[in-house]
Amino acid sequence: MRNYTTEAEPTALVGPWLEPLLPELIDFRRDLHAHPELSFKEFRTTDKLVERLVEAGLEPRRLDGTGLTVDVGEGPIATALRGDIDALPIIEETGLPFASKNHGVTHACGHDVHTTTMLGIALVLHRMHQESPLGATVRIIFQPAEETMPGGAHSCIEQGVLEGVPRILALHCDPRINVGKIGTRIGAITSASDTIKIELSGRGGHTSRPHLTEDLVFALAQIAVNVPAVLSRRVDVRSGVSVVWGQINAGSAPNAIPGTGYMSGTMRCLDRDAWHSAGELLDEVVHQVAEHYGVDVHLEHTRGVPPVVNSEHETALIEAAARAEIGEGAVVLTPQSMGGEDFAWFLAELPGAMMRLGTKTPGGEEYDLHRGDYILDERALGYGIQVLTAAALRTIRDLDPARTDT
Repeated sequence: MRNYTTEAEPTALVGPWLEPLLPELIDFRRDLHAHPELSFKEFRTTDKLVERLVEAGLEPRRLDGTGLTVDVGEGPIATALRGDIDALPIIEETGLPFASKNHGVTHACGHDVHTTTMLGIALVLHRMHQESPLGATVRIIFQPAEETMPGGAHSCIEQGVLEGVPRILALHCDPRINVGKIGTRIGAITSASDTIKIELSGRGGHTSRPHLTEDLVFALAQIAVNVPAVLSRRVDVRSGVSVVWGQINAGSAPNAIPGTGYMSGTMRCLDRDAWHSAGELLDEVVHQVAEHYGVDVHLEHTRGVPPVVNSEHETALIEAAARAEIGEGAVVLTPQSMGGEDFAWFLAELPGAMMRLGTKTPGGEEYDLHRGDYILDERALGYGIQVLTAAALRTIRDLDPARTDT
């Protein structure tokens, strides 16, 4: 009987199992890309996943509304793997033959690859288990609504997806890293991210007599400039607190001061503790800046997500798996991103790690996430499946220290 967790390094164990499935999985990813769905509305995506997993002989469990989990193997759970399944409210501009058919919605963050990677892992592990028992269980979580704040991870946790799970692993597409490589980092790999919405109201009037008004546009401008500046002096500069505005709306004429105005943006932070302290300060600072102008302030501060903090052991598992499956040069150090990721909520419950999956064609065009023209190198899909499948097998070995390293 073959033991998949005792293969000697640097054997690429997963590749031969994946090869016959890869054409189908590429088609599956393209179908998802053509039919993207927004957060908590991923009904077709969920149905497609359930259909394929049941066809393979697995027993997926639907979550409330959208999303699902599936357990592969038998015995104690060695690890969970998480993939997010939602798309973004962005118009696609790629011109791909399988571009989005849902106008104004697109997979501009690579979640179609995340989803298909997890499907591929489930199918590969199940085939392995059918030939020779894995000796443990791998739980795969297809999570809805990562692109919302504070994220769909909360709903998944409330529905018990982490029960009996000792660790959790994930991946995220990265257009800065060449395909065939992964990026890792011990410690914080993303940042905390909150949403800020501010409404101001006051007496409007003629721009020739601003002293008879609460000059609301000027007040908006002062908040936009001074709130980030004050926070940067009230919170440890090493924490990287960053307030950036994405929207400011007020008025309809050049010679009229409006009576209402609106602004919104994000607050990001590299450090979890500083995230809490900056959040507590935000309300105080906004009102201190605004009070000089007599305007009424309504602040809506939505707590988003803390940083994703990778544990050392789980990061090492992923790195070893990548080197065995892809090669010694497969792993690169990735910088901490200022982006937010609700995978952080899972890591608040148990240890784990997220890797960056390279999607850039070497020498090809530079893209970025959350852009309508984002095109990824589809070879990334196979690499993602190989690395995380191999990492899952290593977690099974971890359940029995007597087993040799892979």
